[in-house]
Amino acid sequence: MGEELTVKDQLWSKSFIMLMVGNLFLFMSFQMLIPTLPPYIQSIGASGLEIGLVTALFSVGAVISRPFIGFLLSYKERKALVLMGAVLLLVITILYPISQIVFIFLLIRFIHGLAWGWSTTANGTAAVDVIPFSRLGEGMGYFGLSITIGMIIAPSLGIFLFNITSFTNLIIISAILGVTSVILLGVVGYRTPDVVLKTKKESLTFSYVDSLFEKSSWYPSFITFTICLGYGAVATFIVIFGQERGIDQIFLFYIFNAILSSISRPIAGKWFDEKGPLGLVLFCTLATIAGMWVLSFAHSNLLVVISGMLFGVGFGCLLPTLQSWTLSLTPENRRGVANGMYFSSIDLGIGVGGLIFGAMALFLDTGSIFRIASGFLLLSLVLTMLEIRKKRMITQERTIH
Repeated sequence: MGEELTVKDQLWSKSFIMLMVGNLFLFMSFQMLIPTLPPYIQSIGASGLEIGLVTALFSVGAVISRPFIGFLLSYKERKALVLMGAVLLLVITILYPISQIVFIFLLIRFIHGLAWGWSTTANGTAAVDVIPFSRLGEGMGYFGLSITIGMIIAPSLGIFLFNITSFTNLIIISAILGVTSVILLGVVGYRTPDVVLKTKKESLTFSYVDSLFEKSSWYPSFITFTICLGYGAVATFIVIFGQERGIDQIFLFYIFNAILSSISRPIAGKWFDEKGPLGLVLFCTLATIAGMWVLSFAHSNLLVVISGMLFGVGFGCLLPTLQSWTLSLTPENRRGVANGMYFSSIDLGIGVGGLIFGAMALFLDTGSIFRIASGFLLLSLVLTMLEIRKKRMITQERTIH
């Protein structure tokens, strides 16, 4: 019996490792293009508005596609959907150098967003399915590292390659990473829940709204949205902030963020599995607020490092915790929809936050913007405390009856 439990609860299976590493290469292939596409489209004659559309159209595409893949995940096996997403991303990446017309480039960017929404939702759902439920928090924390490390390393690599070689060579390297990802994801032994395998397409009716929104787990996704509204200010203005303050090593923020995130996520995952998400969300949100305030007053590399460390412990652990919380409330056959809702809440939060604080930047310095942005994290703190209060009241009522 004990042996059976050990096998059942095993986290580090070949499938989990291959899925995690494959996802890392997928994120690296994609993320190395993010800082390099705006200067490339500028070089082929794009206006300021068109450069802005590079990000906007991509985000819109990602949000639009997620309900469709969420619906497919409710009745289809995981492997075909994961591989289709990875192959689509690879093909679209290869098309970029041949798009010398701005309109065609932006159309490809929108399609890239559709594929990205598909792939991230399918991969995240596949990861949940191969992780033992008793170790969901820990497993998603490790899986989230493949995203974080890709997001930290790849943009710097992309900028470096863009500066020393041609855009076409950059795309070739990105494509090699994409091919590696497809190979690794191809050898994963996927697990599709029985309830999904038993579901017939004919018994389901597609509703875009129903596939966009999962009512059983909307609350943690809404908290994710409010947190990312605040983080949107940092994501948009951190480089400009470094220029304003004359901080020449602002990249230290990303490095120490990644280091502390890597160290703290396994601990946070075990906390989630043993004690649940609420106390962990409170702690991580407070650490993120502290990081935003330290950053807002930074005039030296030391304060940038301290801020990065606080963000690593806080925001770096918040996202996988909120994803695990979302999925822990969701029925197995609706995990694809819930994953799509969760990722869309990140995209919309960061995108809307960037727009809000972009408008404020006309009137305020960046340090003030960071402090104002922390108000959205305070809101998420209040929302979490309301959930804690609700749980306590339910427990008290059960005790009385």
